[in-house]
Amino acid sequence: MEEKRNGMNDERIDIIIGNLLRIAVAVSAVFVFAGAVIYLWRHGHQMPDYGVFSGVPKNLRGLREIMESAWRIRSVGIIQLGLLLLIFTPVARVAFSVIAFLLERDYMYVAFTLIVLTVLLLSVTGVII
Repeated sequence: MEEKRNGMNDERIDIIIGNLLRIAVAVSAVFVFAGAVIYLWRHGHQMPDYGVFSGVPKNLRGLREIMESAWRIRSVGIIQLGLLLLIFTPVARVAFSVIAFLLERDYMYVAFTLIVLTVLLLSVTGVII
């Protein structure tokens, strides 16, 4: 396979994307695991009330609140941050693909990938098209 002028070829891009996905999933797993350990350390002795379902607290539904909670070493905030990192892993992969296609000067795929990236970002942020 012919190597591009900037040293990027399909195999190298695949390796970079694979490493990006592995690292992002590992980092998110570390956050979720650390949050779970902290949660069990602080609340492991409490008996859960299975008769009442309580979802995510309202103060942990926004990115700013999640970051603030995680910064304050609150277990649920750390778990939420890990889950957000996991959700944004495919978004990061598509964003990197845009950059890779730009470096390869493959503008048709840049356009298609930007459309996919836009749809992903709109769906993650909750904006309806």
